[in-house]
Amino acid sequence: MTEFQAPKGVPDYLPPESARFVAVRDGLLQSARLAGYGYVELPVFEDTSLFARGVGESTDVVSKEMYTFADRGERSVTLRPEGTAGVMRAVIEHGVDRGALPAKLCYSGPFFRYERPQAGRYRQLQQVGVEAIGVDDPALDAEVIAVADGGFRSLGLDGFRLEITSLGDDSCRPQYRELLQEFLFGLDLDEDTRRRAEINPLRVLDDKRPHVREMTADAPLMLDHLSEVAKAHFDTVLAHLDALGVPYVINPRMVRGLDYYTKTTFEFVHDGLGAQSGIGGGGRYDGLMRQLGGRDLSGIGFGLGVDRTLLALQAEGRTVGHTSAVDVFAVPLGDEAKLELAKLAAALRGAGVRTDLAYGDRSMKSAMKAADRSGAAIALVAGDRDVEAGTVGVKDLGTGEQVDVAADAVVSHVLARMGRVRLL
Repeated sequence: MTEFQAPKGVPDYLPPESARFVAVRDGLLQSARLAGYGYVELPVFEDTSLFARGVGESTDVVSKEMYTFADRGERSVTLRPEGTAGVMRAVIEHGVDRGALPAKLCYSGPFFRYERPQAGRYRQLQQVGVEAIGVDDPALDAEVIAVADGGFRSLGLDGFRLEITSLGDDSCRPQYRELLQEFLFGLDLDEDTRRRAEINPLRVLDDKRPHVREMTADAPLMLDHLSEVAKAHFDTVLAHLDALGVPYVINPRMVRGLDYYTKTTFEFVHDGLGAQSGIGGGGRYDGLMRQLGGRDLSGIGFGLGVDRTLLALQAEGRTVGHTSAVDVFAVPLGDEAKLELAKLAAALRGAGVRTDLAYGDRSMKSAMKAADRSGAAIALVAGDRDVEAGTVGVKDLGTGEQVDVAADAVVSHVLARMGRVRLL
């Protein structure tokens, strides 16, 4: 038989490690929910032109990394490489922008880019994102950044830094573009790099090749050519970050990998990950909604890497999530005992306690080994005679101590031991 394997660059998350993945994803989402961001579920694939127009044809994402194919109707569709364009399409299509603003949305799930797989860089990457649409307020920029920062810190991560800059606005970007192109066209650039400089010269500053970085070391910087409005916006963002206690480092050479960014642009970096040091980032994208056929509304958002955050936590020696699948493991010895413990397991699950049962005709020794392997803190042990007597043994799997409890009091007893209040 053929042995199947996951596609190259697509990780599997299986128990118990998957518990850490879920904890990271949910922790990052919870930070957004606490700030009033409502969850939106997006399609995994969209019309190819959405990403070509929204992300930018000069980007590596569009020109080299998208998974694009023709469906059975000969329509060109693409597995989503990022989340913002899809959110904007949904906001326009469903009229979310006609309601209360800002529209504050969060999302999570897989995104797809054809890249050379390596540690922290996958072809199917998992992200959590937020978008705040409809209000151009530097205080909102700071809130979005603080949500990301708070999400990382809620997981115990602290060895990262926030790098931030401004990419200007429509009043200063054209002049800066001309100034940068004049500088770049005076360099000995290869044909592909020169073409990129013609389409979007900022992309050249993002080139990772050492010889290109050396040639562009003295390139003019956007931060030195901001309009008064853009500079005031950026200064106010920084003032709000200071007030919120969010530390940052200004990086004037920062260039994000997507074309739609304007004004505030940021990235979270963790040096414990080596070359793939980014664990998340984002920025403001004023003009994107208009570009996609909607109203001329501003927006700001981010995408945080769940996979990268997991690696960053590992680099710091930190663990998150419950690696045990259950809290209580029921061990029945006999058919009547199995029926009774199945009922108690269902009742405990209904009260929010993760509970499993030893299935199959196992011996006492085998069933208790299964209980130990489950990672549960408590075992319920009963034979048919115990059921006749109306009792169940409640065993502490840490200390080995066991007490007999009336069957109709087991749920309350377990909840009390776990420090919970019974749900009525």
